[in-house]
Amino acid sequence: MSDDADRRARESLAATFTGRLLTDDDAIAPMLVDWRGRYRGRALAVAMPEDSAGVAAVVRWCREHRYAVVPQGGNTGLSGAATPDDGPRNLVLSLARMKRVRAIDTAGNTITVEAGCTLGELHAAAEGVDRLFPLSLPSQGSCTIGGNLSTNAGGTQVLRYGNARELCLGLEVVTADGEIWPGLRGLRKDNTGYDLRDLFIGAEGTLGVITAATLKLFPRPAAQLTALAAVASVENATRLLELAQRRLASSLTAFELMSAFCLGLVERVYPHCPNPLAGAGEYFVLLECSDAEGEAHATALFEGLLAEAIDAGLVADAALADSIARSRALWALRENISEAQAAIGKNIKHDISVPISSIARFIESTNAELLRRFPDIRMVVFGHLGDGNLHYNVSPAVDHADDQAQAAFLARQADINRITHDAVAAFDGSISAEHGLGVLRRDEAARYKSPVERALMWRIKEALDPQDIMNPGKVLSPRT
Repeated sequence: MSDDADRRARESLAATFTGRLLTDDDAIAPMLVDWRGRYRGRALAVAMPEDSAGVAAVVRWCREHRYAVVPQGGNTGLSGAATPDDGPRNLVLSLARMKRVRAIDTAGNTITVEAGCTLGELHAAAEGVDRLFPLSLPSQGSCTIGGNLSTNAGGTQVLRYGNARELCLGLEVVTADGEIWPGLRGLRKDNTGYDLRDLFIGAEGTLGVITAATLKLFPRPAAQLTALAAVASVENATRLLELAQRRLASSLTAFELMSAFCLGLVERVYPHCPNPLAGAGEYFVLLECSDAEGEAHATALFEGLLAEAIDAGLVADAALADSIARSRALWALRENISEAQAAIGKNIKHDISVPISSIARFIESTNAELLRRFPDIRMVVFGHLGDGNLHYNVSPAVDHADDQAQAAFLARQADINRITHDAVAAFDGSISAEHGLGVLRRDEAARYKSPVERALMWRIKEALDPQDIMNPGKVLSPRT
């Protein structure tokens, strides 16, 4: 489009709604690139409505003028879902100004917030009424609830509380027609037909724009304890999970698997984060117990579990945090893995899920095949073993490889992805567990979904967004 046509379009849009409209190149530049810097696009402008009516006005304008709507929250996604393409007719729709907490119901244990509320702000609101909102992510200071729901975010406590979908009771959504669906019902039971809420959760903005949500709250636990356990194998870690679930039941809120190599990376990059059990195992498990009866009861449960696991030969050694500071130090080992891996050079990431009973065999066989094909790589394996989600990553064999070596490593990405994802499919897993498809995994997902599943997804898209203006090019690969 010409500069004059762009100017007229911006003027028309500015007359349509009362929110803020960013058009300056420098102002909109950060919103045209994804968090990892892998995708970059262009847009007519960035519209920032202040309420759902403003969102609806923007969507109606885009429908009338045939502009693509690219919803964006905190722009912390890892799959490129919130980044426009390089086409001439995109509009970024930022929910950043919609941050209100609309209601809190302590009797019903619900909270209703707008989509631009950050996860950290939601945590603070819940804590202010002595409640817990359990979704926990490293980016919680900037990621938003709309984005969390649009990607069906997971995190470290899915084992106990479920992912974003399971934490959501109701939604307010602006449809592709620019209408507002007022579905903010805080009901645990509502058996009145199709569950429209579940269509929009995990759809990455391709069916409509989530503008607010009613979410579950929980009583705050009386005690929360953390332990680190060294194990000889993933098989032992899986058996420890079974034992922990039997001994702790719903008190077990997190069960994270980390290879010894992962924690070695963290120690090299962050010397202030030492592994207290270094050398005790090939893998380590970070466990968290949340107990309603108090610290003494939780400690007795945890100590009993670890003692039984050591006696059974499942655990070689264990460390139980006896203070908040030591608990945070143990969690820092897990939370710094991704940053430590990035600090030593390029890496190839996979966010996968595999049935828990198959994880040990998956890791053993897939590691062996990748190392056979590419002996100059290192496996960086960690993740949420308690819910079957692994961050199954690959790095070059040496730290800080030169540009030529890193380019050669990245040139293998398609082959490494294919081997990994074929193995995931062979074990009846998923190639995207919690990061979404966006652009990154869109075409690969088409390879592993059945023709019936792909056709059904396209029918839903065409029914709800017949003009294909809602985040086009994301999630669904083009029809062939």
